[in-house]
Amino acid sequence: MEPHREWTIASSSWNFSRKRLLDREQELITVIQEETKRTEEREEAGYRSPTWSILRALQKINKAKRIEGEAIMSAPPFFQLAGRRDLKFWGEDDGLTVVVWESLSESEQEQWSKKMGKSKNWVVWCRLRKKDEEQRPFEANGKEIFSNRSKQAKPKVGEKTDKKGDKGRSVRWKAWWRLGNIKCAMSKEYASCWVHQDCHVTDEQKAALKKAAGVSGGKDESQVRLKGRERDY
Repeated sequence: MEPHREWTIASSSWNFSRKRLLDREQELITVIQEETKRTEEREEAGYRSPTWSILRALQKINKAKRIEGEAIMSAPPFFQLAGRRDLKFWGEDDGLTVVVWESLSESEQEQWSKKMGKSKNWVVWCRLRKKDEEQRPFEANGKEIFSNRSKQAKPKVGEKTDKKGDKGRSVRWKAWWRLGNIKCAMSKEYASCWVHQDCHVTDEQKAALKKAAGVSGGKDESQVRLKGRERDY
C-alpha cells in the first residue's frame, strides 16, 4: 500500500464496506483515507458519534432506511442506505431518513435542507440549540420530541447534585471507529431530537429514545446479529 494511503479502522467496518463495494477495493481505500482524515478533524473540534443504541431508537420512529451523516467506517450497518449528500457509502436510493446533524458540514446541511424541502420523512438528532443561536432549517416545520436537558428534582438534605444537568452517556469515545471501542462516553453537549410537525411519535418510541440517551455507563450495544446485512459486520 502506498505510504500516503495509510489508515486504520476496525476490521468489522472494513469487512462490511468491502462487501458493499465488491470489486471496487481501490476506490474504497481512497474513500476511507479521505473519511478518516475528515473524521479526525471533526473529532479534534469536539464532535462525537451518537451511540448505536440511540440510532436504533431514532430509526424506529419513522422506520428509516437511510442515515444521513457520520462516515463510511462509523455509519451503522442496520441502515439500508448510508451517506452524506452526494457521497454514498452504500445503497442507491433515498428513503425515510435519520439525520445526524452535527456530523454534516455546513454545505452538507444546506444541501440536505434544500433537498428535503416539504418532505416529512425525517428524524434529526442534534445538539440542543442555545437561546442566542439562529433557528436551524428543520425547526421551521418541525417539533422537538426529546431533549436530555431535564429539570432535576429537589435534592434531599446532604445530597449532591450536578448543576449542569445530566447529559447521559449518549456518545462513543473519540476514535472508537479505529479502535473498535464500544464503551459509552459522557456527552459534553445536551442532545435534542426533531421530527416534522405532522409526524406522530408514540409514547413508547419516546421512552425508548429517552432510555437509550440516558444510560449511566457501560457499553453500547454489542449483540452479534447473524441475519440480514449486519451479518457482514
